[in-house]
Amino acid sequence: MRDVGWQAVPGRGSASPAAVIDAELLEERRMAPPGAKQMRRAYGFDEVSIVPGDVTINPELTDISFSLGDVKLRLPFLAAGMDAVVSPRSAAVFSELGGLAVLNADGLQTRYDDPEGVLQEIAAASEEDVAALLQRIYSQPVRPQLVGERVGEIKRQGALCAVSCTPASAKRLAPLAVEAGIDVLVVQSTVTTARHSSRSLEGLRFEKLCEQVQVPIVVGNTVSFGPCKDLMETGIAAVLVGVGPSVICTTREVLGIGVPQVTAIIDCAAARDAYLRESGRYVPVIADGGIHTGGDLCKALAAGADAAMLGTLLAVAEEAPGRGYHWGMSAPHAELPRGKRVHVGVRASLEKILYGPTSRSDGTENLAGVLRTALGVCGASNIREFQQAEMIIAPSIKTEGKTIASA
Repeated sequence: MRDVGWQAVPGRGSASPAAVIDAELLEERRMAPPGAKQMRRAYGFDEVSIVPGDVTINPELTDISFSLGDVKLRLPFLAAGMDAVVSPRSAAVFSELGGLAVLNADGLQTRYDDPEGVLQEIAAASEEDVAALLQRIYSQPVRPQLVGERVGEIKRQGALCAVSCTPASAKRLAPLAVEAGIDVLVVQSTVTTARHSSRSLEGLRFEKLCEQVQVPIVVGNTVSFGPCKDLMETGIAAVLVGVGPSVICTTREVLGIGVPQVTAIIDCAAARDAYLRESGRYVPVIADGGIHTGGDLCKALAAGADAAMLGTLLAVAEEAPGRGYHWGMSAPHAELPRGKRVHVGVRASLEKILYGPTSRSDGTENLAGVLRTALGVCGASNIREFQQAEMIIAPSIKTEGKTIASA
């Protein structure tokens, strides 16, 4: 990315802000003690913009399909494996519309015979009581037989089915989900690496899991080049990118850990391309978290993502099980919660959110139309071409010209 829109800076001649920052960083490094920790600038969605292309294409001529192993999707969208977003009913609708919904195998759907009453209890809880309520509700153990039952509910509706589980439960739950007929397995935690130390005699090894599970395996989350490439080398089908950017996640506040999404995606896309050159195998990068508008979605893909996992944008759907609320998978943690329940409201059907038509001008509906239009403006006929679009550092992109002077 490059910086634009600069003016002369007093005492710096006509140097751009980026050049000034670089000079200041170099000066700081010269003054830093030997061996001092160094830092680099990282960027989130609100700090960057996409530059239009040299040519344009009619949106209807663009291809926004996505492949995950042998699974072919009309839309590059995954519904996040969160209890407020995906139920067997919403998963079937989302599949019919061209995406892939991920059911949380460690969640309410596999802890309770009738999760509807529990979901209603969460929605009705006060702000003061909801954290403790979530901890109590999620203290009930996962019942393995319910994994197969929920997958069966989805498959009987003729839908594609993905199931997520944590690395800690993958050995136990993944075989059950595969036997029940899932199309994709997602192994997900706040941060997942290919190299992990634990008290287990043999921790989860993704190489072995890929041999045992004959469906595409998506693993996350990660935010940097080395760990991302390590995961790809295990044989997995795709990587989830993002730590802490979601509105429902407080990992950045609690642990101080995370990387702004644009930089995280760029670094992981670089790992994908490096691994492709070395192996000849293409492992898609899926942006996960922080995508609240169509603009965020487009920036994520332009930065290098092949698809996006959506949570908050889908939690407002009429079919979403959260009843107008959304919470993350770390919110109910018994010892260290790193999430919260957020009221998002109920606004539209999944079909309207994905395909429109819409009268909203905030980029939260007709996401397929948003993405096709962005590709067309940048002269990209598909997502891989869109990843080559120029991006710029533009912190004023959402504020420039938005203030009306008083009379």
